[in-house]
Amino acid sequence: MKRNGLIAALDIGTSKVCCFLARADGHGGARVVGIGHQVAKGMRAGSVTDMEQVEVSVRSAVEAAERMAEERIEDVYVALGGAETQSRIVGVEVATAGQQVAEADLRRVMGAARERCLPSDGEIVHAIPTGYTIDGSRGIRDPRGMYGEQLGVALHMATSPAGPLRNLRLVTERCHLETADFVLTPYASGLAVLVEDEIDLGATVIDMGAGTTSIAVFYDGALIFFDVVGVGGAQVTKDLAWGLSTSTQHAERIKTLYGSAIASPADEREMIVVPQVGEEESLSAPQVPRSMLAGIIQPRIEETFELVRERLEGSGLAHLAGRRCVLTGGASQLTGVPELAARVLDKQVRPGRPLRIQGLAEATGGPAFAACAGLLTFAIRPPSEARGALSAPGINHRSGRLARLGRWLRESL
Repeated sequence: MKRNGLIAALDIGTSKVCCFLARADGHGGARVVGIGHQVAKGMRAGSVTDMEQVEVSVRSAVEAAERMAEERIEDVYVALGGAETQSRIVGVEVATAGQQVAEADLRRVMGAARERCLPSDGEIVHAIPTGYTIDGSRGIRDPRGMYGEQLGVALHMATSPAGPLRNLRLVTERCHLETADFVLTPYASGLAVLVEDEIDLGATVIDMGAGTTSIAVFYDGALIFFDVVGVGGAQVTKDLAWGLSTSTQHAERIKTLYGSAIASPADEREMIVVPQVGEEESLSAPQVPRSMLAGIIQPRIEETFELVRERLEGSGLAHLAGRRCVLTGGASQLTGVPELAARVLDKQVRPGRPLRIQGLAEATGGPAFAACAGLLTFAIRPPSEARGALSAPGINHRSGRLARLGRWLRESL
């Protein structure tokens, strides 16, 4: 937080860019004082495809939030939602010779982890200790002060190729902002929508965005797995546009107003006007039964949740995820999605809305804005991570003012 006490969060998605400005309330939460959101252009599946268009969208969202808060910001926490990120658990042990575990031993075990998992062509996004062991005894959250022969740690590593991170950093720099930190989109969403018991006992967060669907599994107070499926709400819109021979714009409108992932008996009788591609909307436009929409939407949503189920089963951690599932993201608001998710995943499913964040209007307090709200939660109550200990000597994974100045000088001279 800066001298004005502001925390800034920036979620650059496939369909929208959202910026929240907030102040901590002193009780582990925050009150939002500035909101800006804009249609996203130049993004696909969480990655930058057109730098100029993304910059315009980010500038508009940030400036709207600053005007509302009547403040200026210098740095932002940025959500990272690309499919290139990877998740794995790394376990290492070091000898302690029966002595009391001290800070130096923690640094040694982190150094051993660095030798095994520091990526050569990417960056560590998160390094989360999911548990320590002493002489094989598990379930230890803080081993300092304890005695043993062997100290071990299990680290959940989230890594990303350098290219996507540099592109997002460059976007924020071109908007005269620094990147305070990157946070995985499903991780941020989980911090926003899960209650403490769900994080401890096991829960799965599914963030259904426009370009991708992200998965995060929480257990024993930590993020233990995440993955990304390259299917989102935009694919459903394209399916409707193709199946109904209408434009993408009309397909999005029809999906929002009449779409459902599960058909009902009354859908056969309700008719919907569908303007055709290249034709102006008129009374002569063809009509289709509402059940036809469900016939197009349901297979795509089912496919998405089947892919999620496969990723969870393939991770080997499905038994820790529990039977609790929380849906977030704009695409999760489609009628019938929670019921279909419960059927395919065989879990108890509930919609997720931001918790612990005050000052959100009804329009920005729903599942579509969970990731942006979670960035604020991450900034206020940083989870225990080990990135500093894992960074190789001389490498700084964050973009500071001196680095920005150096780049500007090289580009200008």
